[in-house]
Amino acid sequence: MSTTGSQEIAVVGSPEFTTGFRLAGVRKFANVPDEHKDDDLDEAVTETLDDDGVGIVVMHSEDVEHLSRDVRKRVETSVEPVVVTLGGGAGGGNIREQIKRAIGIDLMEED
Repeated sequence: MSTTGSQEIAVVGSPEFTTGFRLAGVRKFANVPDEHKDDDLDEAVTETLDDDGVGIVVMHSEDVEHLSRDVRKRVETSVEPVVVTLGGGAGGGNIREQIKRAIGIDLMEED
């Protein structure tokens, strides 16, 4: 049985951010409490990006600002997995547009 077609969604962020996704059935997540954000966020994001079983990484847009320069650049340029940011601020935006920009295809285009 091949695992190439079974990539999952992973969520990285505060326990408050990841809880809703976990309740919706997302099984891969990394909780990074706010009090440890600056220490642990880079490591959690790097581990998630390196996981071959992850196809989409969801983060809060404000968390991207807490990443080191190198990890932030990797998040912003990652094509596989696709990184989607949610929430307000300049880093947030339309999920459809972020996925389209990352993979070059509008997956939700209607015929």
